[in-house]
Amino acid sequence: MNPRQKIAAVLIVTSIGLSQWNASALSLWPSIVALLSVVLFRSALGGLFLGAVCGVILMSNGNPIDAFTSFFSQVLLPALSSEWNISVLIFTLLLGGFAAILEKGGGFDAILEKWIRQSGKLRKKVQWSAFFIGMLCFFDGLASALLTGRALRPIADRTGVSRAKLAYIVDSTGSAVACVAIMSTWIAYQLSMIREGYLTAGIEGTEPFLLFLSSIPRNFYCWFTLLLVFLTIRHSIDFGSMKTAEKMASKETDSSDPTKTLSNQSRKNASCKGVTLPLVSLIGSLFIGLYWNGVSGDVWPLSIDKFKQAYGDAQSNLVLLYSSTFACFIAMLANKKAIIAKKLSLAQVFGEGVSRFLYPSLVLIAAWCLSGTLRELGASTFLSQALSGTLSPALLPVSVFFLGVLISFTTGTSWGTMGVLMPLSIPVCISIAPGSDAMMASVVAAVFSGAVFGDHCSPLSDTTIISSIACEINPYDHFRTQLPYALLAASVAALAGFIPMGYGLSPWLCLLLGSIILFLTPIVLKKSFPVSSS
Repeated sequence: MNPRQKIAAVLIVTSIGLSQWNASALSLWPSIVALLSVVLFRSALGGLFLGAVCGVILMSNGNPIDAFTSFFSQVLLPALSSEWNISVLIFTLLLGGFAAILEKGGGFDAILEKWIRQSGKLRKKVQWSAFFIGMLCFFDGLASALLTGRALRPIADRTGVSRAKLAYIVDSTGSAVACVAIMSTWIAYQLSMIREGYLTAGIEGTEPFLLFLSSIPRNFYCWFTLLLVFLTIRHSIDFGSMKTAEKMASKETDSSDPTKTLSNQSRKNASCKGVTLPLVSLIGSLFIGLYWNGVSGDVWPLSIDKFKQAYGDAQSNLVLLYSSTFACFIAMLANKKAIIAKKLSLAQVFGEGVSRFLYPSLVLIAAWCLSGTLRELGASTFLSQALSGTLSPALLPVSVFFLGVLISFTTGTSWGTMGVLMPLSIPVCISIAPGSDAMMASVVAAVFSGAVFGDHCSPLSDTTIISSIACEINPYDHFRTQLPYALLAASVAALAGFIPMGYGLSPWLCLLLGSIILFLTPIVLKKSFPVSSS
């Protein structure tokens, strides 16, 4: 047996032994197993599934035969027979194909070439290009990292932008914008985890999209991370290891024309329309579909109240499915010539994109299985009773955020963090702050923020590794140069965001307060540390 198999065997045997105890605290054991497994295996899929397996062992009182049948009959099959879940899975795979079509179509390179060839300071333009292309790739964090890093790395070398700075911009932009985007490869998973949280609390028939929208302005870490990237480019906030990397890169700048590298990035028959038309179709069809599907009574005339009611009642899973299907069709039409010119077929490119999301889809299924065992074991009831009267409702958002930061950093997986934390946090919020929609939105946002922290800076994170590979920098060098920025954004998110919001301050005022702090950061750093001014 290899080390992983030995660890799994020990956890399963331990679960069999614990199943003989009749303690309500054991309902949290599957979550503990999942966290330990993700850290030790460095795999969200294996960790979540093993947590679910240990959960069904407890459900079956240690009987392995009953546990095997329970896993399928009570956990896996119910998850896969849900119309909501199936549509979410199909949406995730479709958007993977959509991202691949846009990437291979070359539209992003066409946009980049037009921007870079205009007059201006190329060193700054390379950094701004990484930021804006990352924002434009809101539909997928990994695709954003791969596309932006690979496209800009050659010209970054020629203009004196360090690979560490490029990797920081690429990594910090991609995941943060994907987490707050209303249409991305993340949203299906996010909505699914919100729904699982309510199911764990015994509440069915909820529509999570409106809660997701309410959480967006409260997702402080993502917003402050994006603002910090903007300020870092604008004011050259380079401190610590990043400052050293930037100095070394400026000394190694190639004196030849940097823009000549763009000729290798251009795509035959590629145009900006290959990106803009599909993205407009994706977002437009989502808003129209949500309104059309959710509104009751006459569609006309339009009104704010009708939109609120529609977005709360719409079947978001079906709308996401139809919108992504329509957007894929538009993307194929808009990029057909460019892809054929590369001697590729649309089916081939689309299939490659879909296959890239088979693993994330399995992670989603594993998260459903884990939350299913937690529901059967009554984990939410135990946790709510344990925390009731001991944890102030005002401190719940920041507590959830810090727990998410800890889990995501040690496991390196944002999706795994959401899968473990969301089904537990929502029931606790219902117990501690019943009837408070604002507190629920704050807790959901805290889970998202904490999950993205590790996705940015954990050395175990796939996004951290992919960003470093795309920018051709050692993953450890990327980790150590990015960590100070992530810690700064997380500190501001906690002190100016989640804590004051928990005590009743408007999330918009919290965003303003945190933004003021970050805008003052360049001044404070220049007085406290020798900061680069290049």
